[in-house]
Amino acid sequence: MKNLKDILYQVPINSVVGVTDVTINKLVFDSRGIVENDVFVAQKGWQVDGHSFIEKAIEKGARVVICEDMPEKLYEDVTYVQVEDSSLALAFMASNFYGNPSSKLKLVGITGTNGKTTVATLLYQLFMKANKKVGLLSTVKIMVNDQEYKATHTTPNSIAINDYLAKMVEEEVEFCFMEVSSHGIHQKRSDGLTFAGGIFTNLSHDHLDYHKTFAAYRDVKKSFFDSLPKTAFALTNVDDKNGNYMLQNTKASKTTYALKSYADSKAKILEKQFSGTLLNINGTEVWTKLIGQFNAYNLLAIATAAEKLGLEKLEILTIISRLESVSGRFEYIVSEDQVTGIVDYAHTPDALQNVLKTINDIRTGNETLITVVGCGGDRDKTKRPKMARIASEMSNQAIFTSDNPRTEDPQTILDEMEAGVLPEHYKKTLTILDRKQAIKTACKFSKPGDIIIVAGKGHENYQEINGERSHFDDLEELTNNFNQLKS
Repeated sequence: MKNLKDILYQVPINSVVGVTDVTINKLVFDSRGIVENDVFVAQKGWQVDGHSFIEKAIEKGARVVICEDMPEKLYEDVTYVQVEDSSLALAFMASNFYGNPSSKLKLVGITGTNGKTTVATLLYQLFMKANKKVGLLSTVKIMVNDQEYKATHTTPNSIAINDYLAKMVEEEVEFCFMEVSSHGIHQKRSDGLTFAGGIFTNLSHDHLDYHKTFAAYRDVKKSFFDSLPKTAFALTNVDDKNGNYMLQNTKASKTTYALKSYADSKAKILEKQFSGTLLNINGTEVWTKLIGQFNAYNLLAIATAAEKLGLEKLEILTIISRLESVSGRFEYIVSEDQVTGIVDYAHTPDALQNVLKTINDIRTGNETLITVVGCGGDRDKTKRPKMARIASEMSNQAIFTSDNPRTEDPQTILDEMEAGVLPEHYKKTLTILDRKQAIKTACKFSKPGDIIIVAGKGHENYQEINGERSHFDDLEELTNNFNQLKS
């Protein structure tokens, strides 16, 4: 139980009807979860306007309403707080409600198109191996030291974030690594938090269904760095042309990293194999089990961030040599007849190109590279032909299939993908609607020594069709088919 006036600290308020010296139970933004004495925060969402549910929330027992537009009908026993932005108000109120937990640990936010999950998870792994108390807020999972919680969004809502951070403070967590998505930033879910640092990985084509333009998508990412305090660090990849742009207005201390450009922190790839990569990081060689140029960037980012957070360079590099690949990120298995099967989350043109380039850089050229890929429904349509073109150009055989069609017609998605294939690559493309069948076909096509990459879903263990989720795991399907081929 909290006092309303205490949790309204720092919230930009336009007007108040009623009293603020009242005890409230909890914060709620979904009217279905309201019980007696709750605060209902009416948000104007992308698809639904919470103001439409104010009356229902009051009927269920809400005694405080936070809104941008005052309702026509006001009740005497209800307090109405009119704010400039309900999502921003929720962020500050959630932080206040849980005792501002982000200020009691070192919270580092990771943003960018690709690499957020890998960087956040590897930092978590590194600090755990350094015997620190650590938290993780990621797409794949949420961790409070070694206690795991299920993740539902890249960036959880403001209430959930602060709830988890409060749990971390209770467990004496010192460091927390958090993915910060463009949706999360735009919807103010990361506002009201005290960050000790921010990391920018890269920026490429994604989420234009939501942000509409690349410039808008880029500027949302930049706003995260603009909001960092003087006490924080801002670490950006300047091999990406947007790296320096992220630093333009930040008050945080600026640090850059790169493989190709001049930067504060540098790395070079010395050797690359499917078993791992030999890197030189700031003058010291280190062998890592992780593969590919994109992982060289990820490892350089975590090495630099870890040093800024107080770990010793030698300890960092020693631990890096023991780090394992993140679930669904370039995970691979090898069949008895030496077919290599790779599963990767690559669901953007840039990510798919990076993964295929990594494979093509390592392979001898005598193997057949078979790519199985699809595109999600109800998401950015403009990337579909681009991903199909990349898959067909960089593979010996490309099989287009369903990803998570959601509410869209799977065949329409595949038609839009096929439109991107150049005529000279038609003969090496195949469309199989059923993902299970597509993976099975790829395995049947393969010969000893060949490589199969199944892209797009990575760690996801479900497939969503017409709003219903059923179990589906790419790595599981590959393994089952490899076993069947063996028998």
